[in-house]
Amino acid sequence: MLKKKSIVIGLGFAGLSSACHLAFAGYEVTILEKNNEAGGRARVFADQGFVFDMGPSWYWMPEVFEKFFSSFGKKVSDFYQLKRLDPSYRIYWGKEDFWDVPASFQELLHLFENEEMGAGNKLISYLHQAEYKYKTGVDDLVYRPGLSIREFLDFRFLTGALKLDVFTSMQKHIQKFFKSEKLRRLMEFPILFLGATAENTPALYSLMNYADICLGTWYPMGGMHQIIVSMKQVAMELGVDFKFNEEVNQIAVNGKRLITGVSTANAFYKADVVIASADYRHIDQEVVPEHLRSYSPAYWDKRILAPSSLIFYLGVNKKLKGLQHHNLFFDENFNGHAHEIYTNPQWPNKPLFYVSCPSVTDPGVAPAGSENLFVLIPVAPDLEDTEETREFYYDLVMKRLEQLTGQSIREHVLFKRSYAHKDFIKDYHSFKGNAYGLANTLNQTAILKPSIRSKKIKNLFYAGQLTVPGPGVPPSLISGKVVADLISKTIH
Repeated sequence: MLKKKSIVIGLGFAGLSSACHLAFAGYEVTILEKNNEAGGRARVFADQGFVFDMGPSWYWMPEVFEKFFSSFGKKVSDFYQLKRLDPSYRIYWGKEDFWDVPASFQELLHLFENEEMGAGNKLISYLHQAEYKYKTGVDDLVYRPGLSIREFLDFRFLTGALKLDVFTSMQKHIQKFFKSEKLRRLMEFPILFLGATAENTPALYSLMNYADICLGTWYPMGGMHQIIVSMKQVAMELGVDFKFNEEVNQIAVNGKRLITGVSTANAFYKADVVIASADYRHIDQEVVPEHLRSYSPAYWDKRILAPSSLIFYLGVNKKLKGLQHHNLFFDENFNGHAHEIYTNPQWPNKPLFYVSCPSVTDPGVAPAGSENLFVLIPVAPDLEDTEETREFYYDLVMKRLEQLTGQSIREHVLFKRSYAHKDFIKDYHSFKGNAYGLANTLNQTAILKPSIRSKKIKNLFYAGQLTVPGPGVPPSLISGKVVADLISKTIH
C-alpha cells in the first residue's frame, strides 16, 4: 500500500514536530523550508568564535521535550545534556539592587518572607493552585485541537473550571496573594512569554509560575539550537525528506477543494495533506487562493499580536561581572513600557529589557575570556524599523546595562548584529513583524484562536504559534503533535 504524501511548510519547532509525528504514523513527509537551514526562529549563527542562538533562550517545561522524544523511543539525554540553572535568573530593580531567584524552593520561600511577612506560605498556596492548572492545562487541554466547544465540555473540565480561573486576570489573581510590588512583578514575569499584560491574561496561566518555580529553568549545553539538531535527527531516522531554499508561493487546489500540491520557484510537490507551520496569516492571505481563505483581512487586522523584539547579538572580548545566564532589567516602570506595546503602540521611552549571557554556563559559545550576549527589548509590532532607531536603543540600553552592572562594555564589543521587525518579516513572513505570534488573551484562547484546520480546504492544516495551543517552544512542539494526530484520525 502506497504511503500518503504529506508536505510540511516551515522547519521550525512546530514543523519538525509535525513531520516526526506524521512520519511515525506512516506518512511520506517532505518539509519545505524557505531559508537555507533548519530552526525557524531557533536558528543559530557563528562569527569570530561566538555562537548565537537567534531566538528562544529559555528552556522550561522539560517534560514536554521528554514526551516528544519518548514518542519515538528516545530520551533527551540521547541527544544533549541539560543543566539546571541556579540561580534561575537575576532581576535588576536598580543599581546595586537585584534578586537572584534561586532554584531551591526553600531558598525561594526565604526570599519571599524577607520581602513580605507571610509571603512564603502564600506562595505555597499559590503554587498548589498553579500545579492543578498546569497538570490540567499542559497534560490535557493543550493537546486538544480546539475545533469545537464540545472538546471542553467533559465532566472533569466543567467541574474544575472555577479552579482554572479562566475568567480572572493574572493581575487580580496575583494581587490576592502578594502586596509587595517586587513580588507581584516577579510572579507576573512569565506572562511576558505569552505576549500580553497580566491585566489581560487569564489567571489560568499562573501555570507558568509552576513551570518556572517548581519545574525549573534549564539549558541544553551547546545552546537551544541543539533541540532543533536533535529533532532533525529523529526526523531523518523516520525518513523525512528536507528541501531547503524552497519557499512555497502557491497552493494548488482542485474543484473539490482538495490540495493537489504546492509550488515553489523550483518545483511542484504533490500532496495528500499539507501542514503549514509557517506564518499562518501569510499562508492564509498570500498563498491560499483568495476564494478559499479561512479568514478575511479584517479578521487578521483585529488580532492582538504578541510583541516584536529588538535584539542585539554581541560578542564581548572580556569577562563581565554582575550577570547570570538570564537577566531581567526591571529598573524602569513596567506599566509605561506595556502601554507603549499594547495600548498606544510606539517605540518605548524607558524600556525594560532582557540579557542572556549563555557563556556564564557554556564556555563553548564564546572564545576564552569573552562573553556572548543576547540583548532583547520587547517592542510593539508594526513599527517603523530603521537603523537609526536600532542604534538609538542600542546606546540607551547599553548605557543602562553599564550603569547597573558598574562596568564598561561597549568599548569591548568585538561583534554586533541587530535584528528587529524587518528581519522577522523577511526571514519568516512574520505578521507585522511580531516575534511570538498571538497574544494569549481570553478572546484568543483555545477555540477562539485561528483554527488548526482550514475552514475551506479539507486537507490543509496549520501548526505553530498563531494557532493552538499558542506561543512558545513547548506549545510549538505540542502543536505539531496535535495536528498530526488530527490528520491521522480524519484524512483517510
